[in-house]
Amino acid sequence: MSNTHEIKVQRREDGGKGASRRLRRDGQVPAIVYGGELDPVNIQLSHNEVLLAAEHEWFYSSILNLNLNGDVQPVLLRDIQRHPYKQQIMHLDFQRVTADEKLRTQVPLNFINEEISPAGKLADVLVSHEIREVTVECLPADLPGSIDVDLSKLELGDTIYLSEIKLPKGVEIPGLALGKDYDDAVVTARPARVEVVEEEGDAEGEEQSPEVPATKVDDDKTDE
Repeated sequence: MSNTHEIKVQRREDGGKGASRRLRRDGQVPAIVYGGELDPVNIQLSHNEVLLAAEHEWFYSSILNLNLNGDVQPVLLRDIQRHPYKQQIMHLDFQRVTADEKLRTQVPLNFINEEISPAGKLADVLVSHEIREVTVECLPADLPGSIDVDLSKLELGDTIYLSEIKLPKGVEIPGLALGKDYDDAVVTARPARVEVVEEEGDAEGEEQSPEVPATKVDDDKTDE
């Protein structure tokens, strides 16, 4: 089970773009919380606190406790809107979770023991992390903050697939139920490609442009 993190929020009464712009000028982020048996609620929270939280993986994949004037609701972050070029978060969507209902969300993969693996010890081997997060299904209490992918036995030519990942208890990858076509490669170990750069003019068989002799002009010659 992942650790929970509490975030203090306030209810906001005004809606619309104009009200949202005023909130942002005051250092607040407009947001909404929805889901469960309760009505959607417009909320606001400190932009500085959100900006700090957004630097951590838990903000995107863990259960968050929204504290609305003492009323704590477990939620997941479902959407985050950022300014296209400013370091500013524009809007957040949170979804309520229920203890006895399974949820689906993306969880980051944590690759471990690559440096001690047979492939990791070879200088001419390229170990590629093909995907870095996976969609899982579980009860809120079983949601992990991340999933470890053990690479200690990875050798040259190996591929590790989703179905080979050891999952925490109570956690499933729903995509695997759709068939082998959805059993994606997670890690590959291939020979590193060596590029040979030929120096200009040294390429074998390179054609040289023939020299054209200059034409001598006789200044004394006149037209007849």
